[in-house]
Amino acid sequence: MAITSAEFKCSSPRADMCPATTLPEYAFIGRSNVGKSSLINMLTGRSKLALTSSTPGKTMLINHFLINNSWYLVDLPGYGFAARGKREMDKLWNLISHYVLDRQQLTCLCLLLDIRHEPQRKDLDFIDFLGENGVPFIIVFTKADKLSRSKQQQNVDAYLRQLSEQWEELPPYFVTSATTRQGRDELVKYIEDINRSL
Repeated sequence: MAITSAEFKCSSPRADMCPATTLPEYAFIGRSNVGKSSLINMLTGRSKLALTSSTPGKTMLINHFLINNSWYLVDLPGYGFAARGKREMDKLWNLISHYVLDRQQLTCLCLLLDIRHEPQRKDLDFIDFLGENGVPFIIVFTKADKLSRSKQQQNVDAYLRQLSEQWEELPPYFVTSATTRQGRDELVKYIEDINRSL
């Protein structure tokens, strides 16, 4: 699938304020500083579609981007940024969980994980939350350019081994780099295949 158009549509402070639409939505989420904005920009071929920031946890809104006038890419706030106070963290979790659980247009959640790190408790807890609630999701490993191909596979295998302790069927996964565009075609094709099946 060629992405011929990508435009920002709106930012919503609450899930129930997201646009009224029947188009499928693919939401991107991950811990703060996982490289979400860079990945979105790489996938769409628009260098400034999603604003990147050196400050972790800056996104506090649900951002909708219309792709090819046929589906939405949704940028969700990052989770797990420890510098936030409890009240702000609770508000952020409320925003995320309501979108993930209640947004009927959500077709697939793309969970971003930094391939350089061992499995993090917050990520594993979030994966359990998705599984318990039957939320369709895939895993997107980011920042693959920081590692050799063999180390990439080693880290992915370690993550999958840990997940297999609790999961009978593992979710699809992709290894990506916003810098080298690794994994772009595979991820875009995955979205295209789902859209064709709807």
